[in-house]
Amino acid sequence: MRRTVLFISDGTAITAETFGHSLLTQFKGTEFRQVRLPFVDTREKAEDAVQLINRASEVDGVRALVFNTIVDSDVSAVLGESDGHVFDLFGTFLPPLEEILGQSRSDSVGQAHGIRDSHRYEDRMEATNYALTHDDGISKRLDEADVVLVGVSRSGKTPTCLYMALHFGIKAANYPLTEEDLEKPRLPDFLRTHKRKLFGLTIDAERLAEIRQVRRPDSRYASLKQCRYEVDAAEALLRSEGVPMLSSTSASVEELGSRILLELGLQRDLF
Repeated sequence: MRRTVLFISDGTAITAETFGHSLLTQFKGTEFRQVRLPFVDTREKAEDAVQLINRASEVDGVRALVFNTIVDSDVSAVLGESDGHVFDLFGTFLPPLEEILGQSRSDSVGQAHGIRDSHRYEDRMEATNYALTHDDGISKRLDEADVVLVGVSRSGKTPTCLYMALHFGIKAANYPLTEEDLEKPRLPDFLRTHKRKLFGLTIDAERLAEIRQVRRPDSRYASLKQCRYEVDAAEALLRSEGVPMLSSTSASVEELGSRILLELGLQRDLF
């Protein structure tokens, strides 16, 4: 079955999409065509959205699913006139929260993903810049790092660092273990100095070979033999140094980042 899902908001629609996507991942038997409609902040825009919902429902032959985080109740009510199944996330949870907290909501748009605290926003941007300037061992000055990811080339270090920087404000550096490093009995001294910050990423050799093949087709770098050697040697080296490890083979950057923060005891608010 194919079904259209719309994430609609008067802000970025990131909250609606994140929540809706989390729910939809529990259902494997349906193919979902996902559409995000941000900044639906007037009745006219909501009426346009209704037309889109109705058209999708007609084409699919089944009612579209609509995840809605529009703050303005009048604009939100327009979506209820559509042919879709509308899940009003704010309408569901805000009224009981108002009662429990004994105060009314502010009805402010974009609070979840706006710049509410300029200092925290600057911290996040600084962390992102740090991840970029300390990527792939570019800089060996790691005093300011919160975490240093270590692993073979193409094991997922860079995207995981950027995720932690953008979403948690973590200053994350990474270092790729080279053949020269793997032939030695211990990690480079500049890494051992920051041992408590180190975290290893590993990956199945077969998956690593697939990734490297895209980058450098039919090269020694991408050969399964070379990948097996590097992965085995890296895992042995990290184990001997007592560095905790995770496999990126089937884990998302979201899962890797969250597990790394948990393992290292780094408590940060999600942006």
